[in-house]
Parts: sequence; structure tokens; C-alpha cells
Amino acid sequence: MILRFGYVSTALHLWESSPSRTLTFTNWKKLDTNQRKEKLFHATAQNLNNTKRALFYNIAQGIHLYRMSSSLVPLATHPDVNWDYITPFREQFQEIGEIVKKHALRVSFHPNQFTLFTSDKVHVTQNAITDMEYHYKMLELMGLHDQATMNIHVGGAYGNKEKAISRFHDNIEKLDRQIKKQVTLENDDKTYTAQETLAVCKEHALPMVFDYHHHWANPGNESVEQLLTEIYTTWKNTEQQPKFHLSSPKSEKEYRSHADYVDLQFAVPFIKDLIAFGEDADIMIEAKSKDKAALRLVEELTALRGFKRIDGAVIQV
Repeated sequence: MILRFGYVSTALHLWESSPSRTLTFTNWKKLDTNQRKEKLFHATAQNLNNTKRALFYNIAQGIHLYRMSSSLVPLATHPDVNWDYITPFREQFQEIGEIVKKHALRVSFHPNQFTLFTSDKVHVTQNAITDMEYHYKMLELMGLHDQATMNIHVGGAYGNKEKAISRFHDNIEKLDRQIKKQVTLENDDKTYTAQETLAVCKEHALPMVFDYHHHWANPGNESVEQLLTEIYTTWKNTEQQPKFHLSSPKSEKEYRSHADYVDLQFAVPFIKDLIAFGEDADIMIEAKSKDKAALRLVEELTALRGFKRIDGAVIQV
């Protein structure tokens, strides 16, 4: 079986490589019309260029899995800004998509924690829809809208999980059908366990992204071994292999926070469960050291018996 590893957003091995340069609305308001345009154009151009740099770096390093930054376009969804980022940057978005497709990379987005479909407030749901539309529009511009995914959490419980999940069922249906087709759901570290998330995934035929660190912090009653069959089943109607998230706790006290690197001893039980299951998997490393953490973990795993490194961030077992 093959295990591929990736990382989130910023390639730390590259100089000045952030794809998430931003402009706050507060600072935007202080500028005149020309300055606003200049600042927005400059930040977006840098973000798209650094995304291309990261993709070329990934190709060179043998990293096939990459999560793009949700902050590629500053203030893209702010109702008072409402600027046209499509016309001036259409070619840059298209170029990113062509790189991804040419080199068979797997990319995704992870909209922020405020993209919620469990709220009882209409404006919160509308903001979530707007944010998902923004992410999907970027994928359309890249020509990746039928392959790249947008991963979200079920959301908050607001004191009553049953009612919150019922609202999720109603609110997620407000998404355009094509956008919903690209959604994946992830278990979280406080509220919705893997089994609860699986139930929602099955209701809407959505693939599940299993986060091992979150499961460790919020385990429910099922082991990883017990969950894997159902997790893999949620991906059966897609053309992609299941994706997993992996990080390790920052400390005993800050056990939900991500450490800089992935602790090998923390990760090995999860990796062994995947191996016992026997199917290929993609694993997104969410450690703070990003690409450095992903490559270090691959090196550490390949020092163990039975692991063979066949590309920069790919292991055969």
C-alpha cells in the first residue's frame, strides 16, 4: 500500500513564501480608492505567486498533497469591499490549475472555523454559503472545481447537538449542488466525534476526512480500527483515495494545539491501523512546521522496518 504525505499552505523551506498576505478591513477603510486597489492587487499577486512557488517546490520534493491557503484573495467576501479579483487574476488562477493537473497533484481548501452550517442565525449561514462560493469560484478559475475538495467541520452544538445537526442538514442543502459535491467533513477535537461526523457524512453522501489528533482528544466510543471501514466507504463514489489529518499535541496542557513537528510515537499507532486496513491513504500533516514536519516524519518512518520511501513524501509499506 501507498501512503502519501502533504502539508498546509506555506512551504517553510522557501524564503518569504506566505500565500496568505492580507489587508484588514480596518486598514482598507483608511485608504483612498487607488491605494485600496494597489494594496489588494499587490497582496493577491504575491499570494498567487507564492502558491505557484509552493507547487513547484512540491513537485521538486516529491510532495503530491497540498492544501492551498483560504486567504489567497484579501477581503474577497467582505460585503463592503466587493472587489473584482477575477478579471485581473484569471490567468494566474488558470496557471495554478494547469500546474496541478499536469503534475497530478492533489490540492484542497479548508475554509475557516467561522464557516458554519449549524447556527440558528440566518446571517451566519449566509456568510458560510458566501465563503464556500468564494472557495469554489477559485477552484473554477483554476479548472479544479470537479476534483479539489473543500473541507469543513460539522460546527457548533449550541447546547443541543440534535437540534444543531438538524440545522446542518437543512442549511447544507442551501449550497449550490455543484459546490456541495466538493465538500468533505472532518471530526473535531471538542464537539463532534468521528462517529457523529460519519453519521452526517452518510446522510449527505459526503466523504469524511478523519483527523487522528482530534479523535485522540475527542474519541467517542470507537477505535480507529473500528472506524476505518466506514470512513473508506464514504470515499467510494469519488475518484480519490481517503484523506486523513495528522498532527500531535503541543504539550500535555495544550493537548488540542498542534506541535511544531509530528511526534513519531504518537503517530505510529495510527499509521499501523492504516497498514492493518491495507488500503492506500493520503495524510495531510497539520504540524506548525508544515513541509518541514511532513518530510521529517517521512524520514523517521522510513527508518523503521517495513517502510520504503519511494518519493520525497511517499512511503510504500
